[in-house]
Amino acid sequence: MASFFWSEKTTNRNALILRDFIIKTTNQILGIRTIVYGELPKTQGLIVANHRSYFDPIVIVSHIHAYPVGKKEVASWPLIGYLCKISGVIFVERECQDSRQKTCDMIKKTLNEGSSIINFPEGTTDILPTTLPFNYGSFKTATQIKAAIIPVAIDYKVKSDAFVNDDTFIPHFLKCFGKPTTEIKITYFPPIYSDDAEFLLNTSKVMIDKELIRFRKDWDSEK
Repeated sequence: MASFFWSEKTTNRNALILRDFIIKTTNQILGIRTIVYGELPKTQGLIVANHRSYFDPIVIVSHIHAYPVGKKEVASWPLIGYLCKISGVIFVERECQDSRQKTCDMIKKTLNEGSSIINFPEGTTDILPTTLPFNYGSFKTATQIKAAIIPVAIDYKVKSDAFVNDDTFIPHFLKCFGKPTTEIKITYFPPIYSDDAEFLLNTSKVMIDKELIRFRKDWDSEK
């Protein structure tokens, strides 16, 4: 009986419940207003999203159970680091080949166990109208285990909410979330299947880019 309450699966499930509660409460406190397009994924797979801010994975996991991949230094940031840890972020040192390989192995393991992974294939945040070039690795990993690719587009109404260039965390956080409301749009696309990693990369990028352009056009029309 004790093993039922203390099994790894039960512990993980309880951790996800706690994570969801803390993140939803934090979103309310920070005045997050999220407009969601598309249907939330019913299929597990590799979620690939464009990257605007350190807050992106927190927005996504407030909707779905998935484990983000993020850079290791974020773990030390106030509040966001804690939220990332309870979000189950898989931290990676991108400059370290050993860390990248371990992250790749962890992604495969997590996907094979039936859970979803959130990856940001641009590898960094940006404020451009469309995405930076996507890194190939995560798409190749998905083809190796025949995982679905689930593209996601995300953007912030106020362009300066993006965390880019020489921004430092605390001033940016206060500027971004000191407003009464931070409006975010996010679109979940249907899953894509293919054995061709290049096709998955290009298709995802085109879908996300078109949606980012639509988001900004709609916001501009409100002015």
